[in-house]
Amino acid sequence: MSAKVKALGYAVIRTENLDDWVEFGSHLLGLQVAYRDEDRLLLRMDHFAYRIDVRRGEPGASVLGWDVGSREALAELAEKVAAAGYTVEQGSPELIEERKVMDLVRFRDAEDIITHELFWGLRSATQKFVSPIGAQFVAGDLGFGHAFQALHHGQEKYDELFRDILGFRLSDHIDMPGDVGTFLHCNPRHHSLAYANAPHRKQGIGHLMFEIDDLDTLGRAWDAVQDAGVTILSTLGKHTNDEMISFYVRSPSGFGIEFGVGGILIDDESWLPVRYDSAHYWGHKRPEGV
Repeated sequence: MSAKVKALGYAVIRTENLDDWVEFGSHLLGLQVAYRDEDRLLLRMDHFAYRIDVRRGEPGASVLGWDVGSREALAELAEKVAAAGYTVEQGSPELIEERKVMDLVRFRDAEDIITHELFWGLRSATQKFVSPIGAQFVAGDLGFGHAFQALHHGQEKYDELFRDILGFRLSDHIDMPGDVGTFLHCNPRHHSLAYANAPHRKQGIGHLMFEIDDLDTLGRAWDAVQDAGVTILSTLGKHTNDEMISFYVRSPSGFGIEFGVGGILIDDESWLPVRYDSAHYWGHKRPEGV
């Protein structure tokens, strides 16, 4: 059986003020601070040592880490990515230790915006995950959530990379302004990666999604972000394709965070991809001026 990506393991992001991510990510959304120094903040959401690695710097998301499950799978996929024309770099011992994995390789995406890392063996924490707001995240083997990337001209290259080479499966498509969005899964989570050509939007990660398991916790978080004056990108609503009830807020790194509950799971034996004419059953209204 061909090697495939198993889950979205981690993201490396940047912000001008780490304290802002402590307040936003931990106090409001319930991630646990695992490590903090002057230039780096690690946030947990499950038994792994971290899921979000926040660095001091120009705001944005710079790295997505994809768990491939084994040394053998990493070698096979690295060879396939290199054969497709990408410059694949072996992770240095220092980088491997920073990422807290057994091994990794890295390469830039087709639009030269995001670095994708393929890895195996993310370190598990010995201490139990404890959320400061009592949230339980839907993570573990499903990965930490999903990423949506706005492309300017690379959708065909993304299809080739993620579906043909890395083994993602099609979940469905959604009509979006100017193009059709593609939603892919690599495990039962409805999608771990989505992308669309969106020349009217800034290239790169548009949002990351974190999922919890309780609607009341989501509702309290919705109240909390409003009370804290966090910029709302989309109001509370329900998606058509994954049926997630969620809201979107602007993170201290500039991109959005979708915070949701109730996403459906996919059984590849019976799943039938479809095309939706809207991303929303209700809600998800975008406030004026954002």
